[in-house]
Amino acid sequence: MAILKKTLSIIFRVAISIALLVFIFRKADEKVLLELVRNADKPLLFFGFIIFFIAYPLCLFRWEMLLKAAQIRLPLKRVIISYAGGIFFNLFLPSTIGGDLVRSVDLASHTKKPRQIVATVLLDRLSGYIALALVALAAVILGWRLVGDVSVVVPVLIIAGLLVVILLVLFNNFAHSKVNKFLDSPTAGRIREAITSLHQEMHLFGKDKRLVIKNIGLSILIQFTGPLAFYLIGLSLGIKISFTYFLVFVPIVGAITLLPLSIGGLGLRDASMIYFFAKAGVGKDLAFAMSLLNFVFILICGSLGGIIYVFTVRNRRLQYHKSPPVSPAK
Repeated sequence: MAILKKTLSIIFRVAISIALLVFIFRKADEKVLLELVRNADKPLLFFGFIIFFIAYPLCLFRWEMLLKAAQIRLPLKRVIISYAGGIFFNLFLPSTIGGDLVRSVDLASHTKKPRQIVATVLLDRLSGYIALALVALAAVILGWRLVGDVSVVVPVLIIAGLLVVILLVLFNNFAHSKVNKFLDSPTAGRIREAITSLHQEMHLFGKDKRLVIKNIGLSILIQFTGPLAFYLIGLSLGIKISFTYFLVFVPIVGAITLLPLSIGGLGLRDASMIYFFAKAGVGKDLAFAMSLLNFVFILICGSLGGIIYVFTVRNRRLQYHKSPPVSPAK
């Protein structure tokens, strides 16, 4: 039954991605789209890819920082392999966080510390979400004259509101106890246990103020790479609009692609790009071309991650049967 539910869930998400892409392609002019991509400024595109790629080593460094804070000390090579696998599987798994499950399982089986590994992965994703919300809010406030639109402000407020709720549940004892009471039913046992376990782990991280500040600071830097990469892609296509639009719209699109409704964010990302950038006067063909070129960047990085992950299978199997070099928890 469980396998059937998972299979149906994957089929549903694949169907959503295909349906959205078919709908967008029918609305777009394929000849215009192809011409736009063909005539794109290649040096600007390459520079955009470099900026886009820089985010990956920065994210890797952020996760390694959290692993060390959890007293899980692994060779950098081993962390890179696990992270590369996550990037690769993000291409095929639901939403853009499917790869998080892969790296969690990969290192959990290696270190025998599943709770701590899951906590580091979740906090890694959460710090990125915090930065995403901060960048979007700051951009809306500073660029209110440009993006003071209800349909733009509401998603940003929803992102910020969800962030506040998540932070309270994971770090605040009072909010956590209220959620536990709300989930006080036999069917919610596993969910309640998972939240309690994560709350305990997160509380330990929250005590290290320097770690939190460094992590969020690095996350804000990472969140700037996405809008900047999109801005350069836009320039390569001849889109000349204020960078503020990218600072607001790209985080919103990023938050939407976190929803487990499609495979790798396909379809959702493209439709969201077309919808929001239309508010900046960008035509649907240009917005779609920008989204497709960004997906090419994702595909290249995901393929590189897959190459690293596949060519280290034998090494990982050998490590699995050895005692992992993990420092004892203090």
